Amino acid sequence: MGKHGHRISQEVIHVTNVQKAFCILLSMCFFATLAVLPGTFFTGENVYRHLPLYRFLEKRAHMSSYEDIETYKKIAGENGKYLGERAQSEQLLAEKGESEELQIPESTPVPKETAIPSKTVKSAKISESAKISESEQTSKKSDKTPKPKKITASPENHETDKSQKPQESAAQNDQNIQNSTETIAAAVPHPIIDLSPEKLADYNYLLGQFYIVDSNTEADAVQINAGDFLKQDLKITKETDTPQILIYHSHSQETFADSREGEESDTIVGVGDYLTQLLTENYGYQVVHLKEQFDMAGGELDRSAAYDYARDYLEPYLQENPDIQVIIDLHRDGVPEDRHLVTEINGKPTAQILFYNGLSYTTSKGSLDYLPNPYIQQNLAFSFQLEYQAAQYYPQFYRGIYLAGYRYNLHLRPRSLLLEAGAQTNTVQEVKNAMEPFADILDKVLQG
Repeated sequence: MGKHGHRISQEVIHVTNVQKAFCILLSMCFFATLAVLPGTFFTGENVYRHLPLYRFLEKRAHMSSYEDIETYKKIAGENGKYLGERAQSEQLLAEKGESEELQIPESTPVPKETAIPSKTVKSAKISESAKISESEQTSKKSDKTPKPKKITASPENHETDKSQKPQESAAQNDQNIQNSTETIAAAVPHPIIDLSPEKLADYNYLLGQFYIVDSNTEADAVQINAGDFLKQDLKITKETDTPQILIYHSHSQETFADSREGEESDTIVGVGDYLTQLLTENYGYQVVHLKEQFDMAGGELDRSAAYDYARDYLEPYLQENPDIQVIIDLHRDGVPEDRHLVTEINGKPTAQILFYNGLSYTTSKGSLDYLPNPYIQQNLAFSFQLEYQAAQYYPQFYRGIYLAGYRYNLHLRPRSLLLEAGAQTNTVQEVKNAMEPFADILDKVLQG
């Protein structure tokens, strides 16, 4: 029994020494952590957020919350509008000296907790098929753009589709355009967000106020740099007799809530006609408007190769017209049926706009060398300068700049732009009204 007792005593002492060593090791870890992250302990931050396991789990939880693609699209679509309205609310409260908690406008369905402030949202899985042709890009974009909704008008209401007004004479229409332009020219800047160089130099602020990043791509502070964008000289001269601005439509069949079937003037092509008229008659540019139907095949709507058909047509056309310096692919967006992208400018209901940039880069494949675009930075500068002007003069007009992974024929010229004017839920007149402030901000950019 004496031997047994002696062996048990030795084992107890052995365990106690292990425990002591473990305690010493823990103490060393604690002090090492304290030495590296002293601010974390004394500023009240959550220490556990710095632990690798927690950060991994937190990232997984954030990623999974946006796996619902439809929810992501709806949130992303509201992002630009939401941020603008929040900034306006903050400015109003600051002017009034009020201290109560900010209230989100009732018209904004995105709660504060779910708004996407600045980071790329990962939601959709990108196909791992081999090389993606530009015809396949169409499906990426047209997924969010429903097929045109056509409403057949009966003979008795044929003339009342546009705000219940009779058709105006050409002279009256010209006078209205002139009046609209004069009103716009008299506008003064009234931004509702901070456009100071210091704020725009903050990448997260810049991204949150101006951009929506698609889940299939990503950008960084080197590529998205407001200072560099604003330094770029995008001016063009009006002293020419040759075409300067080209307007076309990859999706020529896009229509609106009150479009009359078979009426070209009620489609996105009709909106292009009005923009052409404004830029030509009121701003003095030489504009050509192409009405080719790149999204029609055998008399049927087919967008599967629309960008390929457009590129094949445009490349030789541009070779024949080398003085064209601005290219606008004019679209309308596709949104849920309960969304209405409208604001009021100069007393008119006006559809809101969205700019679209392709980065030729996807998160799954990296740089898309088979879709080269030497003008990515110039195009980014072009859309940013337009948005910058809109932020000063028409702060409720713009929805943001959407960054996507593919090219969308934006490689044809340095000032190439894909413009989404309103959506299928807007009226024809609302979208045509949007061309007036757009023509104004375009002229401000092109004239410096």
